[in-house]
Amino acid sequence: MANPEQIRLQKHLADCGLGSRRFCEKLITAGRVSVDGKTITELGTKVSPATQKVVCNGKAVAREPTVTILINKPTKVICTSDDPQGRTTVLDLLDDLPERIYTVGRLDFMSEGLIMVTNDGDLAHALMHPRYHVKKIYKVWIDKPLGFHQLNNMKRGIPSQGETLRVLDISEGTHTRKGIEYTITLGEGKNRHIRRLMEHFEKKVFRLMRIAIGPVQLENLKPGEWRRAKPAELKFLRKAIADQKKPDVS
Repeated sequence: MANPEQIRLQKHLADCGLGSRRFCEKLITAGRVSVDGKTITELGTKVSPATQKVVCNGKAVAREPTVTILINKPTKVICTSDDPQGRTTVLDLLDDLPERIYTVGRLDFMSEGLIMVTNDGDLAHALMHPRYHVKKIYKVWIDKPLGFHQLNNMKRGIPSQGETLRVLDISEGTHTRKGIEYTITLGEGKNRHIRRLMEHFEKKVFRLMRIAIGPVQLENLKPGEWRRAKPAELKFLRKAIADQKKPDVS
């Protein structure tokens, strides 16, 4: 039986704020991580953080206090930590923080709304892993109303680029000069999920905003503003993750 104090190396690196577990796996296989002076490239390696020295890119790593931040991402801001084209990133919106943080999931360039950044590897892993379908709620404004059969088809699922796009719920809201508003709940979000659905039905998207991730809501954050997540929000979010956990399929 493995020592209970030991954890997988990629998890430890993620807990130390170096990035998602997937990104940390790439650091390991690239030979950029060593344990007690020995370069490690095997992903199955386990370490004891309390007794072993882990180094990445020549610097010792240690677990930092966890922090999770909520941001109202404006349009024309990207969700990566760095952009070769020099565009504004989500991390550019934050004041200088002592913690190393990274984004959890993405919103596309022209979408806006709630995005999380964190150094909590466990939370990030759960929110991005397909085993955990934490509901996300969006507002979308389009040019023409959706018909009864189109709404039902969205719930049943629409084939698109080898995937099936579906919504858990969709409801029509107000009609304004800025478009017809719909509230959409997704379980598992694919790339450009809502935009692809609207393109399928030949609807033009004027605006797309995420307003909630599980029980965590955008509320009154203005575009570009951010705040630290409240302990109660994180408690309810972890409960939502546990409630949505799907069993492993062997």
